[in-house]
Amino acid sequence: MVNQELIVFGLRLKQLRLEQGLSQEQLGLLADLDRTYISGIERGVRNVSLLNILRLANALNLPAIKLFEQGGRS
Repeated sequence: MVNQELIVFGLRLKQLRLEQGLSQEQLGLLADLDRTYISGIERGVRNVSLLNILRLANALNLPAIKLFEQGGRS
């Protein structure tokens, strides 16, 4: 079953990752998460826990709220 909110979150994560020039593997290493888990998040097939959201935000050097903002806004 597809969940639109997970897809939107995953696309936002991917956008922020690419803006920083990071591969999924590099982000995974920085966040201490597996590359396949990052891929699953970006495809909207993983429901991410709060602790992993905080890890991702920290790895991207961003406040966690940035992961929830719409792509066009800064």
